[in-house]
Amino acid sequence: MIILGIESSCDDTSVALIETNSSTLSYSPSDNGENFVVLAEKTASQIEVHKKYGGVVPEIAGRMHAENIMPLIECVLEEAEIATVVPTKSGLLRNDSHFKPDVIAVTSGPGLITGLLVGVEAAKTLSYLWDVPLVSVNHIDGHVHSVEIRNPKLETRNQLVFPALCLIVSGGHTELLLMENHDKYKLLGKTRDDAVGETFDKVAKLIGFDYPGGAKISQTAEGGNTKAINFPRPMLDKGYEFSFAGLKTSALYWLRDNVNKQPTTYNLQPTTLKNFCASFEQAIIDVLTTKTLRAVKEFKPKTVIIGGGVSANKKLRNELDRQLKTIGSELLAPNLRYSMDNAAMIAVAGYYKAKKKNYTNWKKIEANPNWRLA
Repeated sequence: MIILGIESSCDDTSVALIETNSSTLSYSPSDNGENFVVLAEKTASQIEVHKKYGGVVPEIAGRMHAENIMPLIECVLEEAEIATVVPTKSGLLRNDSHFKPDVIAVTSGPGLITGLLVGVEAAKTLSYLWDVPLVSVNHIDGHVHSVEIRNPKLETRNQLVFPALCLIVSGGHTELLLMENHDKYKLLGKTRDDAVGETFDKVAKLIGFDYPGGAKISQTAEGGNTKAINFPRPMLDKGYEFSFAGLKTSALYWLRDNVNKQPTTYNLQPTTLKNFCASFEQAIIDVLTTKTLRAVKEFKPKTVIIGGGVSANKKLRNELDRQLKTIGSELLAPNLRYSMDNAAMIAVAGYYKAKKKNYTNWKKIEANPNWRLA
């Protein structure tokens, strides 16, 4: 099966074609699970445009999605026609100039309505013109399934075994989910205010880093003293709910009381900057790892997953993986390129809906910016 994935929920316009469980694959599966290979993918980033505003401007994002979506789809389909000229089960070559996917999977929520509308309308149009079934995919569901996208350097893939515990950490989401099957989730806890990625970016702006600044905090933190500043660990002992607004405010107050402020940012000396970033990052990691391990001990999942943009944070990955191994669990994390918003993960999540023929009529699919997975 070949699935066209479309993702436009925030500021990246992404299109991908994946293929699964086909004799056209150039390697032998090592298990009986699904095997996904990306045939072609393209993503148009808007970071340089939004950087001068210090964050994503929905109206601008929507216009840029509209400009990018069709050229990206055309480019991916052109690449796929070349990539899929290979032996099929019947021994013939597939070289159809009218090549089209078997299924279209599109992110229809949650996210910015201006972006979601563009992706959904493009998918509706193609579904009608091609007479190809359409599946509606939740963006968070995509991040969960991003761990299944095959790394070309590995012979095997990450295999989900249920129940699975999912930690989703991104610019807009911080959630702990218990996954009983591919379409069955239970929400254990989520942020009551700021998402963890949003917290990183807002504090990064205070110290003069360009948007998005979360990754720059992590880079600067390397070699810093994680105990230099005693930042709070919000709601550490309170179940599975998260709150990061207080941590952000604590960082602001520390800067206000200890650093000279320039016109718009706080100017820290190099050593102080490294220690500030290291201490701030460690506070977030402590909260995320503590609550994840608590959930592992209570629910005893067979798989532990991390996904979302902040899952690219190497220290978070390493610390969570290390602590999980002490209690006999392992962490499944996506390839770094698939931590960020991408269409391949939407296509993978869409596959499981298509497998059950859980299609949505192109006339009825709608963008829902508040769609909750659980």
